[in-house]
Amino acid sequence: MDISRLSDKINHTLTTLHYGDNPAELYEPIRYIMALGGKRIRPLLVLLAAEMYDDNVENALLPAAAVEVFHNFTLMHDDIMDRAPLRRGKPTVHEKWNANIAILSGDVMLVRAYQLLLQVEQNKLAKVLELFSKTAAEVCEGQQHDMNFEQREQVSIQEYIRMITLKTAVLLGFSLELGAILQGAPDSDAEHLKLFGNNIGIAFQLRDDLLDVYGDKDKFGKQVGGDILSDKKTFLMLTALEKANQEQLQTIISWRNRTGADTAEEKVKAITKVYDELQIRQQTEQQIDLYFKNAIHHLDAVQVTEERKATLRGLALQLMERDS
Repeated sequence: MDISRLSDKINHTLTTLHYGDNPAELYEPIRYIMALGGKRIRPLLVLLAAEMYDDNVENALLPAAAVEVFHNFTLMHDDIMDRAPLRRGKPTVHEKWNANIAILSGDVMLVRAYQLLLQVEQNKLAKVLELFSKTAAEVCEGQQHDMNFEQREQVSIQEYIRMITLKTAVLLGFSLELGAILQGAPDSDAEHLKLFGNNIGIAFQLRDDLLDVYGDKDKFGKQVGGDILSDKKTFLMLTALEKANQEQLQTIISWRNRTGADTAEEKVKAITKVYDELQIRQQTEQQIDLYFKNAIHHLDAVQVTEERKATLRGLALQLMERDS
């Protein structure tokens, strides 16, 4: 299995998709966001799972593209909700056009994702559409939980893990499950691959939380400490709130809602100091390791040769060891 070859197939398929032409304001934003690139991890997972069972993955290309179109639809709408000015270093759709256009263009992307999934073989179509619809709803649930957490004083670590499972992990799990289903894999294998993806997705998000505080600014590609500055309830912050003594808790509370640029560096240093005192970095790394091991346990249970699992195993290691 050659990841670069599969990535080329994905990129070629995505460039050949036609969304529509008129009105231009509806379709141009779709072409724009899809051209911004990204890691294309989700369609790659579809193909990697498919190739475990059959070297010919042509039948999985359009369904894999559907997952990527859906993912970018969620990003387009998330950016509106987050009022994000940039996506992959370029103006977001609602900034370049406006929020109404971004909403409508996103809606068309969701419709297009379903149209692409209609290419699935008839005897597998109902199952795929049912699983995709369930996953799509879960992603929306995760986003709503995330927004709810911004308004809540207290959020438990368990609630946070549930939120990132829905918002981030379930789509990775579905991508792998989809690839397996398309090639007629046993139900038990499809389930193990889904759970592998879910656990990798949770570990991936926890790694993201960690890098936001402890990452190398030059490699991370965005402001280190951004989550601290925006008072985001990440795994690190929630663990600190749970473990903090009275003095540490007072430090965290005293910096909450202080957003001035003149105190930004001081705020990041103060909160990071509390994290260091409580060994939050080590505790986060332990959780990442736990979910990664759970993922590998499910990959080990998949009934194909080790040789056919090797690329997926390697990609998982790569995602977990990333520093950006």
